[in-house]
Amino acid sequence: MTTAPVSDRPASFAAMFTDRVAATPDTEAFRYPEAGGWTSLTWKQTKERVFDLAAGLVALGVQVEQRVAIASTTRIEWILADLAISCAGAATTTVYPATAEGDVQFILSDSQSAVVFAEDAGQVTKIKAAEVPGLLAIVAFDADAAGDGVLSLAELAEKGAALRAEQPGVVDDRVASLGPENLATLIYTSGTTGRPKGVRLVQDNWAYEGVAIEALDILRPSDVHYLWLPLSHVFGKVLLAAQWRIGFATAVDGSLDRIVENMAAIKPTVMAGAPRIFEKVRAKVSLTIQQEGGIKAKIFDWAFGLGIKASRDRQAGRASGVLHKGQLAVADKLVFTKIRERLGGRIRVLVSGSAALSKEVAEWFDAAGLNLIEGYGLTETSAASCVNLPSAKRIGMVGPPLPGTEVIIAADGEVLIRGGGVMRGYHNNTDATEEVLTADGWFHTGDIGELDDGYLRITDRKKDLIKTSGGKYVAPQKVEVIFKAVCPYVSNIVVHGDGRKFVSALITLDEEAIVEWGAHNGVAGGYSQIATSAQAREMVSGYVDELNGKLERWETIKKFAILDHDLTVESGEITPSMKVRRKAVEKQYRDVLDTFYAE
Repeated sequence: MTTAPVSDRPASFAAMFTDRVAATPDTEAFRYPEAGGWTSLTWKQTKERVFDLAAGLVALGVQVEQRVAIASTTRIEWILADLAISCAGAATTTVYPATAEGDVQFILSDSQSAVVFAEDAGQVTKIKAAEVPGLLAIVAFDADAAGDGVLSLAELAEKGAALRAEQPGVVDDRVASLGPENLATLIYTSGTTGRPKGVRLVQDNWAYEGVAIEALDILRPSDVHYLWLPLSHVFGKVLLAAQWRIGFATAVDGSLDRIVENMAAIKPTVMAGAPRIFEKVRAKVSLTIQQEGGIKAKIFDWAFGLGIKASRDRQAGRASGVLHKGQLAVADKLVFTKIRERLGGRIRVLVSGSAALSKEVAEWFDAAGLNLIEGYGLTETSAASCVNLPSAKRIGMVGPPLPGTEVIIAADGEVLIRGGGVMRGYHNNTDATEEVLTADGWFHTGDIGELDDGYLRITDRKKDLIKTSGGKYVAPQKVEVIFKAVCPYVSNIVVHGDGRKFVSALITLDEEAIVEWGAHNGVAGGYSQIATSAQAREMVSGYVDELNGKLERWETIKKFAILDHDLTVESGEITPSMKVRRKAVEKQYRDVLDTFYAE
């Protein structure tokens, strides 16, 4: 499938930012928490702070395309540092704050990062321990982490202000010098196996994404976007590219425990997230009502019965009857309005990406009048390759390609992508690049999918497909996504069965949800005691039976175990972007899995 090209775009990511400042200097750019409230920056104010930091990098000796790393959670300083790196003509290297010391050493050395922005004392310690050759400076976001050879953000800005006083055009000259093929970003894929690979994204990748997203008219200048996603991940980064181009305001706070509180305060119109956040919202609301019971639970179930029927009517192109519409109006007043108010009351569109979203979760939000659209992309494609349009979404599909992006399905079912977002290769890794990127620009995604009237459906990862000893193929992602929609207590599920007689699973539970469940069901203790109790197993077994009722016979879970702890980044069981390292988990719990097949 081919869509019209989006060819009229700025020369660089930095130029897209300066164009935005010139177009709307006095409108709000950012909102961020400070001193118990929220502080705003206009685009003009943002530029002044960014240009001082950019000039500071130049004063330190940073050259065009030289790498500057950021090791931090999502916060306003991350964005200012990233913009400063871009306006200095350098390239941002992203480092997840949870990255282990060994991988930090590899990423900073492989990228040859000249400067590192570090969030706090913990990140500073980790970076110092890495002993990166050629490192010019470490700059701390938190002032109390500065000193002992570490610059504060304010000290870097002072260096920059002094240089700008001597050379007023120093940053403008760097921005003007950049072309579409200059390196802009190195994002190291966290990888479910092996060493991280540095994805080389150039200035034109981000300029393309900004222009292509603007053309879709999903995001608008009047929007208020709530950004909590990790900016070390490509999904968060592409939202910044869209913001530079379109000019909406972004409220930024990466604290996951304040999402609901922040939404009430910010009242955003747009929020993006991974499916897990939407699964948790649905589970939390549903479980709260179930625990209250009585007439509230009955009204809730009645309302969602009506809402989901309306959602399915819309999907099928059917009009709801007069009676149904009247009942929906009552349901909206009694139930759905209250759910929307919990998310700030002004949500216009929610965007799900980075993993598969279950149809059941998507329909639940649709029923509640919350327009949740799913998109698709990879680090190697600058995040956004396909996305549903709010007015023409197809639940269960990830949408048509962005303008200027082509998608085809190879003979073996693999999804291939070509277009403005595709990377220029893996840093210092020609062999890996040649494995996935053809001479004529087609990127092999490793995902299996189907095209239906121009819309893409992703069915699984190519390397994850299971073939049982009976010769039946099982897509584990399909089973896992359905179970997450069925069971409100699940955190992670790893489906296993390659070369085995049947399919089994390892399950972990959401700590907050299962501890609350224990309190209501007479099961005392912490996560480990509750999750491994006979009562919890009986409860989860019921959800496994419900899952199996939605599957083909050979896909069903015959045996499962609930682990006494959740999977963690630190243990190497999941990636920093919260993807399960399937092979690592199977190796770690081989003894448990083997017992399933011992008979």
